[in-house]
Amino acid sequence: MKVFLKKNVEKIGKMGEIITVNDGFARNYLMPRDLVVEITEQNLAFYQKKSESFKNQKEVVAVETSKLSEAIKNLKFSLKKKMHDDGKLYASVGQNEIVALLADKGISISKSQVIVNKSIKTKGTHEVTIKLTSQLQPTFNLTILPE
Repeated sequence: MKVFLKKNVEKIGKMGEIITVNDGFARNYLMPRDLVVEITEQNLAFYQKKSESFKNQKEVVAVETSKLSEAIKNLKFSLKKKMHDDGKLYASVGQNEIVALLADKGISISKSQVIVNKSIKTKGTHEVTIKLTSQLQPTFNLTILPE
């Protein structure tokens, strides 16, 4: 059965694609959850146009996110924090602070897009990853200095 995906479905496809799935899977899982619309001869042309417009939008978004990715890769930040004599911070650097640093440079992201491998609790240089998409995850260096 040919269907048009209304939403992203993991391991099946992305929103706006026309795909072929088993009849039972479409009728018992995808349709009751309002994830797809069945493609018939009457609505085939309509959904093909809609699919093409989704592809065009995806291309525009991909270009913009790749530009944003390059901008993030070229950034270097230094942050002054209060710390103990042994170089440990009083409080770790959180995602909110990283979002605020990026906002100062004109880059707006959400807190959930910031990925830090280990919590930042010491002075020195730390690598921070920003998850723009599942494929685009630029990293930048954040240097923590004593105040």
